[in-house]
Amino acid sequence: MKAFDFSAVRTYRTYRVMMPLLYVLGRMLFFIRHVGKENVPKTGPLIIASNHTSAPDPAFVCTSRVREIHYMGKIEFFENPVIGPVFTKFNAFPVKRGSADKQSIEYAVRLLGEGRVLGMFPEGTRSRDGIPHQAKAGVALIAKAAKADVLPVSIYSKKPGRPFHRVTVRFGKVIPYESLGMEDDGPAAQVREAARIIMDEITKLWEEDRCRQ
Repeated sequence: MKAFDFSAVRTYRTYRVMMPLLYVLGRMLFFIRHVGKENVPKTGPLIIASNHTSAPDPAFVCTSRVREIHYMGKIEFFENPVIGPVFTKFNAFPVKRGSADKQSIEYAVRLLGEGRVLGMFPEGTRSRDGIPHQAKAGVALIAKAAKADVLPVSIYSKKPGRPFHRVTVRFGKVIPYESLGMEDDGPAAQVREAARIIMDEITKLWEEDRCRQ
C-alpha cells in the first residue's frame, strides 16, 4: 500500500465529478434530505462535525455539495489496497484512533489554515445504537489549534445505513470559535467542555428529527 502523502493538502477531481452521481444515488437509495444548507458559510475555514451511525455518513454530508469537505478517516481503511486509494481520491485522510496522531492533526490544521473544510465525527467511532454519544477531545483540540469555527450537523435515520429508509442531514448554526471558551494556555478541562458543547448541539439537531419521525 502506498503511504498517504501528508506533505501538502490536495483536492481531487474525482470528488467533484462523483458528487452529483452520489447525490442521485443517495436520493434513490436512502431518500436523503439535506436541511439547513443555508447555514454553511460559503468561504473560510470550517470544521463540520456530525454524529456517526453508518459507513455512508461522509457521503450523506458531502452530497449536500455546499462545500468541498476533507474527511478524517480511520487508518484501517487506508491500509486496504482497494479501499484506501478510493478514500484518498475523495479527499479523505487517515488518522490513528486512540493516539495523538501528530501527522494527521497537523494536516487537519494546515487544511483549515488554507480556508478549507474539515469533516469529523467527534464520537471517534460509529454509534452502535444509533444514539449520539460523548465526544472525544479531538474535535476541540483541532478547533483550538486552528482557531476554527465549528458547524454541528446531525444525521438521522430510523434504520441507519439501510437502503430505502429516509436519511435526514440537518445543518445547524455555526459555533464561533470564541464561543467554545478555550484559552491558548487554558487547562485540558476547557477542551473537554468545548467538545461537550459541540456534541450537545449535534444531539439537539438529532433529537429534532427523531421527534419529527
